[in-house]
Amino acid sequence: MNIVIENTVEQYERLLSMKEEDRENYFRYSMMKPFEKMWNKINVPLKAQQSNGYDVLMATRMLGYLDVSETEIGREALEKLIQIQALQTAHDTLSKCVEFNQQNNLTINADELKLGLYIADPQKLELQKGYSGFGGIPGFIQVTIIPNTYNTPKLPAVIAHEFHHNIRFSYFDWDHGNVTVADYLIIEGLAESFAIELYGVELLGPWVTSFEEDDLQYSIEVIKDALDVKGFAEVSSYMFGDTIAKDQGYQPVGLSPFAGYAVGYQVVQSFMKENNVGIGEATLLDTDEIINNCGLFLK
Repeated sequence: MNIVIENTVEQYERLLSMKEEDRENYFRYSMMKPFEKMWNKINVPLKAQQSNGYDVLMATRMLGYLDVSETEIGREALEKLIQIQALQTAHDTLSKCVEFNQQNNLTINADELKLGLYIADPQKLELQKGYSGFGGIPGFIQVTIIPNTYNTPKLPAVIAHEFHHNIRFSYFDWDHGNVTVADYLIIEGLAESFAIELYGVELLGPWVTSFEEDDLQYSIEVIKDALDVKGFAEVSSYMFGDTIAKDQGYQPVGLSPFAGYAVGYQVVQSFMKENNVGIGEATLLDTDEIINNCGLFLK
């Protein structure tokens, strides 16, 4: 598989040196153009037909990418990305992930894997400790980060997490309207389990590590009764928790931020231990097999 790391360091250097009025089109047609097929898959045009319409600029802002007009934050973050050699880390991580695939006879349904590393808005990604990613379309990964002492060491793990989504969705279709809570738990639990297989539990994301035991047990009980809830908006309330649900217009269900991610990780880890199954094998199992044999949702 051909790995392509977009040189977003050079792109940001150019973007941040431009006049503000020129930045939007540069972001659209230079920085996001290589990912146009990915954006098309999720119905996001590079440019809306009407002024201030929904397009890649609006979508990325909503997802927590730094607004192109933010010069000072952008330059400071860019310097940190250069200092931590983020693009080299991305390349090394993807090479390691591809090697794992080869050793475990796993494939991604794409000839080329393209990764873009973008600067995050520190306020919008505050709950995520300043970093996040998207890997739901095989062949494409985007990671957003505002580098800090917490998330910089975890960069390889979040890239690996998104890489696993590429694997999973090469074998199982994503059905936006019919995805269930159970499906989403397994998708995220497998991805985080893959990340720790390669990089260790110390690099777990805050969406897993920020839970006290009593909150985790409460979340398991709430989610246990919602495994068959269907539809992206409805499912998102359980996965992302009340704070994000309210912000995105979903119905709150009484859960802490990223409860579904934490529970999903516990489900997959419990299944793997109970059944002596490795992450390579677990990746190819369907939702019901993992849910029904994880031992976590006993009535």
